[in-house]
Amino acid sequence: MRSIEVRTQAREELVDITAKVREELVSTGIKDGICYVYVPHTTAAVTINESADPSVKEDILMTLRKIVPDSLPYKHSEGNSPAHVKASLIGSSIKVIVEERQLSLGTWQGIFFCEFDGPRNRRVFIKTSS
Repeated sequence: MRSIEVRTQAREELVDITAKVREELVSTGIKDGICYVYVPHTTAAVTINESADPSVKEDILMTLRKIVPDSLPYKHSEGNSPAHVKASLIGSSIKVIVEERQLSLGTWQGIFFCEFDGPRNRRVFIKTSS
Protein backbone atom coordinates (compact mmCIF):
# COMPACT_ATOMS: atom_id res chain seq x y z
CA MET A 1 0.00 0.00 0.00
CA ARG A 2 1.18 3.51 -0.80
CA SER A 3 0.02 6.89 0.39
CA ILE A 4 0.06 10.48 -0.80
CA GLU A 5 -0.22 13.67 1.19
CA VAL A 6 -2.85 16.29 0.38
CA ARG A 7 -2.66 19.77 1.91
CA THR A 8 -6.01 21.50 1.68
CA GLN A 9 -6.33 25.27 1.69
CA ALA A 10 -9.99 25.86 2.56
CA ARG A 11 -12.75 24.56 4.81
CA GLU A 12 -14.35 22.87 1.83
CA GLU A 13 -12.68 22.10 -1.47
CA LEU A 14 -12.20 19.46 -4.11
CA VAL A 15 -8.55 18.81 -4.93
CA ASP A 16 -7.64 17.02 -8.17
CA ILE A 17 -5.28 14.21 -7.16
CA THR A 18 -5.32 12.35 -10.50
CA ALA A 19 -1.67 13.11 -11.32
CA LYS A 20 -0.49 11.96 -7.87
CA VAL A 21 -2.48 8.73 -8.16
CA ARG A 22 -1.01 8.13 -11.64
CA GLU A 23 2.52 8.65 -10.27
CA GLU A 24 1.92 6.07 -7.56
CA LEU A 25 0.38 3.69 -10.08
CA VAL A 26 3.44 3.90 -12.34
CA SER A 27 5.76 3.17 -9.43
CA THR A 28 3.87 -0.07 -8.64
CA GLY A 29 4.70 -1.57 -12.03
CA ILE A 30 1.20 -3.05 -12.38
CA LYS A 31 0.11 -3.56 -15.99
CA ASP A 32 -3.54 -4.58 -15.62
CA GLY A 33 -5.78 -4.71 -12.56
CA ILE A 34 -7.54 -2.41 -10.12
CA CYS A 35 -6.38 0.75 -8.37
CA TYR A 36 -8.07 1.41 -5.03
CA VAL A 37 -8.04 4.93 -3.59
CA TYR A 38 -9.09 5.23 0.05
CA VAL A 39 -9.43 8.23 2.37
CA PRO A 40 -8.94 7.34 6.09
CA HIS A 41 -10.67 10.44 7.42
CA THR A 42 -14.25 10.89 8.67
CA THR A 43 -14.61 14.45 7.37
CA ALA A 44 -13.13 13.91 3.90
CA ALA A 45 -13.98 11.77 0.89
CA VAL A 46 -12.89 10.82 -2.62
CA THR A 47 -14.83 10.86 -5.88
CA ILE A 48 -14.47 10.74 -9.66
CA ASN A 49 -15.98 13.57 -11.65
CA GLU A 50 -15.30 16.05 -14.43
CA SER A 51 -11.87 17.65 -14.27
CA ALA A 52 -12.00 19.85 -17.39
CA ASP A 53 -14.30 22.59 -16.10
CA PRO A 54 -13.43 23.93 -12.63
CA SER A 55 -16.98 25.17 -12.13
CA VAL A 56 -18.12 21.55 -11.70
CA LYS A 57 -16.23 21.40 -8.38
CA GLU A 58 -17.98 24.57 -7.22
CA ASP A 59 -21.38 23.20 -8.29
CA ILE A 60 -20.78 20.01 -6.30
CA LEU A 61 -19.82 21.94 -3.17
CA MET A 62 -22.76 24.34 -3.59
CA THR A 63 -25.19 21.42 -3.87
CA LEU A 64 -23.73 19.63 -0.85
CA ARG A 65 -24.03 22.83 1.21
CA LYS A 66 -27.70 23.02 0.25
CA ILE A 67 -28.36 19.36 1.02
CA VAL A 68 -26.37 19.46 4.29
CA PRO A 69 -26.68 22.96 5.76
CA ASP A 70 -24.60 24.17 8.70
CA SER A 71 -27.75 25.44 10.43
CA LEU A 72 -29.32 22.12 11.46
CA PRO A 73 -29.43 21.29 15.20
CA TYR A 74 -26.54 18.79 15.10
CA LYS A 75 -25.70 16.96 18.32
CA HIS A 76 -22.01 16.28 17.62
CA SER A 77 -20.12 18.67 19.88
CA GLU A 78 -17.07 19.36 17.69
CA GLY A 79 -19.06 21.57 15.32
CA ASN A 80 -18.15 19.62 12.19
CA SER A 81 -21.22 17.42 11.81
CA PRO A 82 -21.95 18.72 8.28
CA ALA A 83 -18.46 17.54 7.26
CA HIS A 84 -19.17 14.04 8.59
CA VAL A 85 -22.47 13.86 6.71
CA LYS A 86 -20.96 15.13 3.44
CA ALA A 87 -18.10 12.64 3.69
CA SER A 88 -20.61 9.82 4.21
CA LEU A 89 -22.64 10.91 1.21
CA ILE A 90 -19.63 11.02 -1.13
CA GLY A 91 -17.78 7.99 0.25
CA SER A 92 -14.33 7.06 1.43
CA SER A 93 -13.10 5.02 -1.54
CA ILE A 94 -13.13 4.51 -5.28
CA LYS A 95 -11.91 1.79 -7.64
CA VAL A 96 -10.44 2.43 -11.09
CA ILE A 97 -9.64 -0.22 -13.68
CA VAL A 98 -5.98 -0.27 -14.78
CA GLU A 99 -5.21 -1.30 -18.35
CA GLU A 100 -1.79 -1.14 -19.97
CA ARG A 101 -0.38 0.72 -16.92
CA GLN A 102 -3.02 3.48 -17.28
CA LEU A 103 -6.01 4.49 -15.18
CA SER A 104 -9.12 3.78 -17.25
CA LEU A 105 -10.73 7.16 -16.64
CA GLY A 106 -13.06 8.81 -19.12
CA THR A 107 -11.86 11.71 -21.23
CA TRP A 108 -13.10 14.37 -18.80
CA GLN A 109 -12.77 12.42 -15.55
CA GLY A 110 -10.43 13.12 -12.67
CA ILE A 111 -9.99 11.81 -9.13
CA PHE A 112 -10.84 14.35 -6.45
CA PHE A 113 -10.01 14.48 -2.77
CA CYS A 114 -13.02 16.10 -1.08
CA GLU A 115 -12.21 18.24 1.95
CA PHE A 116 -15.12 19.16 4.24
CA ASP A 117 -13.30 20.20 7.44
CA GLY A 118 -10.12 21.97 6.41
CA PRO A 119 -7.68 23.32 5.92
CA ARG A 120 -5.66 20.29 6.94
CA ASN A 121 -2.87 17.92 6.01
CA ARG A 122 -4.50 14.69 4.83
CA ARG A 123 -3.46 11.25 3.63
CA VAL A 124 -4.85 9.16 0.82
CA PHE A 125 -4.04 5.46 0.53
CA ILE A 126 -3.51 3.82 -2.84
CA LYS A 127 -3.41 0.07 -3.40
CA THR A 128 -3.31 -1.93 -6.61
CA SER A 129 -4.11 -5.53 -7.38
CA SER A 130 -3.81 -7.54 -10.54
